[in-house]
Amino acid sequence: MKPLKVALLGCGVVGSQVIRLMHEQAGDLAARVGAPLELAGVAVRRLGRKRDVEVDPALLTTDAESLVTRDDVDIVIEVIGGIEPARSLIVSALSRGKSVVTANKALLAADGATLHEAARTGRGDLYFEASVAGAIPLLRPLRESLAGDHVKRVLGIVNGTTNYILDKMDSTGASFTDALEEAQTLGYAEADPTADVEGFDAAAKAAILAGLAFHSRVRAEEVHREGITDITATDVASAKAMGYVIKLLAICARSDDGRSFGVRVHPAMIPRSHPLAGVREAYNAVFVEAESAGQLMFYGKGAGGAPTASAVLGDLVAVGRNRLAGTRGPEESTYADLAVHPMGDTVTRCHVALDVADKPGVLARVAELFAKHDVSIQTVRQEGHGDDAQLVIVTHRATDAALTATMEGLRELDIVRAVASVMRVEGDE
Repeated sequence: MKPLKVALLGCGVVGSQVIRLMHEQAGDLAARVGAPLELAGVAVRRLGRKRDVEVDPALLTTDAESLVTRDDVDIVIEVIGGIEPARSLIVSALSRGKSVVTANKALLAADGATLHEAARTGRGDLYFEASVAGAIPLLRPLRESLAGDHVKRVLGIVNGTTNYILDKMDSTGASFTDALEEAQTLGYAEADPTADVEGFDAAAKAAILAGLAFHSRVRAEEVHREGITDITATDVASAKAMGYVIKLLAICARSDDGRSFGVRVHPAMIPRSHPLAGVREAYNAVFVEAESAGQLMFYGKGAGGAPTASAVLGDLVAVGRNRLAGTRGPEESTYADLAVHPMGDTVTRCHVALDVADKPGVLARVAELFAKHDVSIQTVRQEGHGDDAQLVIVTHRATDAALTATMEGLRELDIVRAVASVMRVEGDE
């Protein structure tokens, strides 16, 4: 049969693995699609750069726009990342009726609406399984398999770099700085790790997950985001002593009345008995809770060239089949159009450590302040004496606004020397 021609944008860590797999599995891919897949060109920034895979020099070009607009190109794979020129190139391809496979989480979270509109206008497919959790089949189950169900909550670890860092801090007692340096040495963290350790990467993924789960459009800027740079070895050790582990979690949860949902990324303590507590090193894992299906867990390698390329090729097969059949995959589903409620309205729990004066009446005054803001205390433990006196409190569930007001009030009490740490608690109710 006439081959489907594929244009590849980017030949870095992921792009080079896409080329390798397309070559090594050419026969199987052709059988699964129903026609051969032929690489029509590879857009790169620099032609003479040494690459991790052998590429026919005749396929290389620095003119990405000309490549994606070629009449003979059927499918475009975008793995260059970032907002521009990726957005313009994808829109150009989709508006001309080509199908696009992308791994660009940042672009989808920032301006997915533009991409989906271009796909509708041009009648092409837009697939993006590789944008969240690498090789883990997660988006298609949300987009298709659970389309007949009512998703209530998505909870998970979606950034391998931060999970590696926190895992090393927990297992070895390392500081954040030492664990980060080890992650960089092993290639799990970039030279500039800001996107990972400050939660930007996880927030983009959370926006995509929430949009699919709740059939509403979500932008990255609507996601409450906190990173892990302030987590200390003392915090990790304290959590460990209480039977908890600290993880950076992405949490998308529908409100009780079903009229809105919250999307947040922040570090949290979870019990060591929770399945997410056992997710080690750079792995990802995501829980999906649906009304009829119950709890589902997706686990695997969430990053890396080969795992991400595996997800890209899965999408490539899907859009290739659709193209041969003259059909399209599912469009963006935003019919519910639910609002994203602010973090202050989110109901959560907190673990609070207070450095306090060692004298009678301290606990009573602290408890009075919690009660003033309608925050109920579940457990309290007093530790140390003199200058080492500390209160460790775990609250019942309350709005984040109430918890924040309580922390501000505690800082003003003359009996509280310092709010040593505040950590949200998830997964044990």
